[in-house]
Amino acid sequence: MSPAAEPNGMPYDRDIQSLLEQAALSEIDIHFARLMTRLSGQDTPDLFLAAALVSHAKSEGNVCLDLSACAGKPFPRDDAKIDSFDCPPLSQWLDTIRAGSVVGKPGDYKPLILDARARLYLYRYWEYEDILAKKLHARAMGENSQVDVPLLKDGLARLFPQTGEKTVNRQKLAALVSVLKPFCVISGGPGTGKSTLIATIMVLILEQNKGKTARISLAAPTGKAAARLQETLRKGKETLNTDTRIKAAIPTEASTIHRLLGTKIGSPYFRHHAENPLPADLVVIDEASMVDLALMSKLLQAIPSEAGLILIGDRDQLASVEAGAVLGDICDTGRTHGFSGDFFNKLVKITGDRVDISPDTVAKPGIRDCLVALNKNFRFQHNSGISAVSRAVRQGNADHALTLLRHGSFADIKWVTLPEKDALSPMLHETVVQGYRSFLTTEAPMEALRLFEQFRLLCALRQGPYGVSGLNVLVERLLGDANLIHPTRRWYRGRPVMITRNDYRLGLFNGDIGIVLPDPTTGMDLRAFFLSPEGRLRKFLPMRLPEHETAYAMTVHKSQGSEFDKVLILLPDRPSRLLTRELIYTGITRAKENVEVWGRNDVFLEGVKQRIERSSGLRDDNWA
Repeated sequence: MSPAAEPNGMPYDRDIQSLLEQAALSEIDIHFARLMTRLSGQDTPDLFLAAALVSHAKSEGNVCLDLSACAGKPFPRDDAKIDSFDCPPLSQWLDTIRAGSVVGKPGDYKPLILDARARLYLYRYWEYEDILAKKLHARAMGENSQVDVPLLKDGLARLFPQTGEKTVNRQKLAALVSVLKPFCVISGGPGTGKSTLIATIMVLILEQNKGKTARISLAAPTGKAAARLQETLRKGKETLNTDTRIKAAIPTEASTIHRLLGTKIGSPYFRHHAENPLPADLVVIDEASMVDLALMSKLLQAIPSEAGLILIGDRDQLASVEAGAVLGDICDTGRTHGFSGDFFNKLVKITGDRVDISPDTVAKPGIRDCLVALNKNFRFQHNSGISAVSRAVRQGNADHALTLLRHGSFADIKWVTLPEKDALSPMLHETVVQGYRSFLTTEAPMEALRLFEQFRLLCALRQGPYGVSGLNVLVERLLGDANLIHPTRRWYRGRPVMITRNDYRLGLFNGDIGIVLPDPTTGMDLRAFFLSPEGRLRKFLPMRLPEHETAYAMTVHKSQGSEFDKVLILLPDRPSRLLTRELIYTGITRAKENVEVWGRNDVFLEGVKQRIERSSGLRDDNWA
């Protein structure tokens, strides 16, 4: 490579490729950087470095690379064993890469896009973000003009009867916004009634249709989340205060988003898109925090502009595994916003109640008028430790969260000092055996799948003695010692498996969980049993399963969209950039009844103080 500037007098151009290969960058990152420099015709280390880093940034969940955040700073920053160098000063870096023929500005068709805020994108991800931002803006600025206000007031009064509270019920407010606006985001933690609210909203919308058919599509990112949504709707719709005709029109079938859009095997594209939109008047997406940028962009392209869209999720949960933190960016997580003045006045006039969200009277209408955060918990009692600790974690109050955990005054949450590696097995033995005994001692696949949801081991990391890989091996040994399983071969009775790669032919998707059991209809041969989103039992030859892993222990990331009666969370024995506030909050809130956190004080405190920060332009597009 030709000579370039030498930050701090160190000629990083000389060994840039070898230095990056030593660091956390993958072969794909290096190959991509080589391709970009070759295509550009400018063999410069500045372009090589930028291309390698933007590829690496995407693999870590970022939509783009913020050059201003790393310009002039040492790289790599997290491994003292690797020779370091300083990234170029920002002005030099920008001038160099702008000169490359592979770098364009927004709107250009180039492999790399550099915007006015020094954010560098892979073209595909710039396009995903640009389309999504424009679609969201158009929806946020719109209002449903055909609303029958007297009918709406009557519906709100029936479905949300007065309780004596001085302020408006936030669920009532969310339902109202869902009817008034073509786009609504409802955020809330576990137990705030997000899923049960969906049926109520559909009643109001169906009543507004006055007998006309409404095509409503319900979806979630995973099959398990879709199944939970269906179960909630089936149980909840019969109790609603509306006539039987409306109840009958409420759909109770939900699918995965991929299935809704129509997967094309072997292709990243779907059957439904801008030119072939979904046949829907309303689309409702549950567990929206799990949806990545690419999928959300494709979803909004496929929804007709005249159809409504409701996103439901927890903005404080972990972001999607893939690139982007879409729900967090839409909600401007970490900040509180009021409605615009005019929209606030409309809400007060319709509800007749005092709205406890102060309006921003100088703010223009937009995305702020589409957001409602639920704040009342219906699941946990006022003395719930799960509620108190998760709230402290969500707020970033690490010392208070640890004090609550260690105090021991809550019956539903407990702190255990993380044992040394050699002591982990005896300490886990009783908890693991008791937690998994019930599902391992039943012969009925449906019952086994239900009982398996009673308990789960959750880990922050995949590797290491306190990670998923090691824990699954340890649990197999403990259950084998208790004579509950006989893991002498790969496939054994009772083995829980989690799919790790989508298989559209089989209809099995990343995160789906099944259990291997004898099938009495085939002479007791082993089969892997899964539940479909419709709640039906499906079985497969174990050898036909797509990529999978044993699932006694799973990462907190993989547990999103799931709930378990009891959870044991194992934190690592040292600080990690992967251990964040969002991960700890998500892990604790997977438990419905009881949770134990095994960790070390310093690791927990540092984890709660550390937030997920993903680079993207979507937040600026929504809130600038």
